[in-house]
Parts: sequence; C-alpha cells; structure tokens
Amino acid sequence: MRNRSSVVIVENNMVALIRRERNGKVYYVFPGGGIKENEKPEDAARREALEELGVIVKVEECIAQVEFNGNQYFFLSEIVGGEFGTGQGEEFTDKYKDRGTYLPVWIGIEKMLSMDVKPQEVALKIQSLYM
Repeated sequence: MRNRSSVVIVENNMVALIRRERNGKVYYVFPGGGIKENEKPEDAARREALEELGVIVKVEECIAQVEFNGNQYFFLSEIVGGEFGTGQGEEFTDKYKDRGTYLPVWIGIEKMLSMDVKPQEVALKIQSLYM
C-alpha cells in the first residue's frame, strides 16, 4: 500500500487527464503518483503535475480522499507555468513501456461519465462542482 496524490485541473469546462492504454484497455486517470517518504501530499501533487504534464501548479483544496491500496488525495489545482503535454516523468521512458501508454489530454467535464475515468467517484465530484 502506498499513499498517492493527484491534481484536478479544470479549465474551460475541460479536465486534464492521463489517457492510459494497457493490456488492450483504454482508461483515464487523474495526473498523480506516489507520495515519497517525508513528502506532503500537496508537494507530491505539484511534483507529479510537473513530471506527468509538464506544468507548474498552484495546489488548492483537497476535494476528495479515496481509500484504495492506501490513501489517494485529489487536489484542485491551477496551472501557473510550464507547457501542458511536456512531462518528462519516468513513465514516459522506454524503461516503463511494459506499463502501457501515458498521454496527457483535455476531456470535457460532461463527457467524463461516459468514459472509463478512475476513480469514478472523483469524476462525479468534479461534475457536481462544475456543472
């Protein structure tokens, strides 16, 4: 079990997600990853946004905490720098190609529930906040 931290970035009724393709299945996750030892969840969210999306974010409130193989924190965040889609995290290296593909994308809030977004309860929360 490992605690994880993710960013929830909403701009122009679009949500930043990572499109994953693994073992022949396509699904979407919120950008994020494991919290390192002695790292605050907010700091992990900032680090992961830079690694996975290539953006610097201002982390705001935690809108959801989900229990799944540890605690998962989801922070509303605002892009304040960087360029979306330029992440250089380890998941983009050949070393991790057996874990499937990672592609940063913008998805309309209204479309999220018709897609396989994990975790679904966070997608529902975003829809309740923005629609």
